[in-house]
Amino acid sequence: MLSQIANSLLFAPNVLVAATVVALVLLLCKRTILGTLTLAFGLVWVLAWSLPVTTLYAGGWLEKRYAQNTTVEMQTADAIVVLGGHVQGNRSNWFEPYDRQSVISRESRAAALFFDGRAPLIILSGGALEGNISDTATMSRSLQKLGIPNDVIIEETQSQNTLENAELTDQTLRSLQKKTIFLVTSALHMPRAMLAFESTGIKAWPAPLPAQIKWSQSSSQHRWLPSVQTLLASRSIIKEYVGLLVYWSETTFSSNRSMHSQ
Repeated sequence: MLSQIANSLLFAPNVLVAATVVALVLLLCKRTILGTLTLAFGLVWVLAWSLPVTTLYAGGWLEKRYAQNTTVEMQTADAIVVLGGHVQGNRSNWFEPYDRQSVISRESRAAALFFDGRAPLIILSGGALEGNISDTATMSRSLQKLGIPNDVIIEETQSQNTLENAELTDQTLRSLQKKTIFLVTSALHMPRAMLAFESTGIKAWPAPLPAQIKWSQSSSQHRWLPSVQTLLASRSIIKEYVGLLVYWSETTFSSNRSMHSQ
């Protein structure tokens, strides 16, 4: 809940609206300098997140954390865990028009690992955030269309966020007496997902989708020119940093509390 609130508050358009309201109040109270600085902050925040170069560095840094993972190619595990959700429609490149033919889904990544003999079981994790149809139901159908037998698919349908993905998957693994997994999610989401799963004690090897935040020299955009598409997409990046900060804060607080109680 805290992560969702912080993410909404830091989303650039929301920051600008809040900054404008606060600035007007300050100006009415004759706090001209402070009001001007507040409004300027809101404008700069929006401008920064509308620039492709910000996305390339902020989002690209997260994607590269597990991009060069060679362990997956040599390792086997008890199960493949696929997290629900998608980033930018699973498009291959954030800065290019959506091309259905170039989409790489989490299901296809999991299927490739399964058919390569990396794990005999696929666990799908993700409840219904809207409506009655869960992410897992949709992913299960996709996997079966790709030729995955229904009897090797397990659906965890209650989780509503990444931490719950990890905790409920851990329960499923314990009930099956399984310990090791390949974790499949987007490259952008992988750092936060690994942090959540490692906190449960699960041995997870990251198997991210290919990086989506990459710059093509043939792009019609300029990396230093504002873009509405980039501004809207920035929400996904902000969400990841907020989630990492919340996890880090909670971990630090728990560690400090344990030290003082000893």
